[in-house]
Amino acid sequence: MTLRSLYPEIEPFETGMLEVGDGHTIYWERAGTKGAKPAVFLHGGPGGGIAPAHRRLFDPALYDVILFDQRGCGRSTPHAELNANTTWRLVADIERLREMAGFDRWLVFGGSWGSTLALAYAQTYPERVSELVLRGIYTLTRAELSWYYQFGVSEMFPDKWERFQAPIPPDERHDMMGAYRKRLTSPDKAVQLEAAKAWSLWEGETITLLPEPSTSGKFAEDDFAIAFARIENHFFVHSGWLEEGQLIRDAHRLHGIPGVIVHGRYDMPCPARYAWALHKVWPDAEFHLIEGAGHAYSEPGILDRLIRATDQFAGKSS
Repeated sequence: MTLRSLYPEIEPFETGMLEVGDGHTIYWERAGTKGAKPAVFLHGGPGGGIAPAHRRLFDPALYDVILFDQRGCGRSTPHAELNANTTWRLVADIERLREMAGFDRWLVFGGSWGSTLALAYAQTYPERVSELVLRGIYTLTRAELSWYYQFGVSEMFPDKWERFQAPIPPDERHDMMGAYRKRLTSPDKAVQLEAAKAWSLWEGETITLLPEPSTSGKFAEDDFAIAFARIENHFFVHSGWLEEGQLIRDAHRLHGIPGVIVHGRYDMPCPARYAWALHKVWPDAEFHLIEGAGHAYSEPGILDRLIRATDQFAGKSS
């Protein structure tokens, strides 16, 4: 199979700021060809924001795609804000964007946390989803959170885990998410930043199968780290405002929605068993477990399969 690359870089043909209430305004952009196949891209994190490369997952001649920075991150305002920032408010924001764009239904593309949000949205508004493309499935159960932030990935990356633990006194390390929450919400901005950079680098250095400085480098940037760490920790401490096991339990609501699930065999943040569980309860979706790949969408085998999926749903032959 020939490895596919990203589509050529393309500038958005429309951008804007949408007031969504609660003091939040979100940045959005629209790229591709107006009137082509509607789609929305949901970034990871929570708190990660969009990047120009995300537009390049869609053939610009065949898609009319909305991308946006979720509450509190990227160019959305206020920066790193936790108030009124929940999964269900983000689901409502996606609906506002669909209505703003005038789309009846659209393809929903989400990776990592974006897959969580895509599932929550599709299970709430299944009639508005034409297809789902999901990568790095994360269902936000207690076991998944514990695996990444307490015991599991720590055994694979002891050197990086030691750096992740460093800002936290030994007597608080039994609850790493809670200990980080205390520091990420501290009134002392220096304490916030130290914690944010350690939290963000833990993720940035464990999402690829092999070390990739170009992928992990952005996690060390101050503004990115503050929004990413504060928002992600905020969502995870609250289990995403989801009931335990909700996204797998309610997968029956996806009945009739075609989809593609793409997951790296060696995905550290998101264990493959949860992608497999979704596959078993959602027979309308193709399942692709990518050998020799970790978590990041930019890993070659994952990227290849994602672009094949967007091409497939636009009716383009390989």
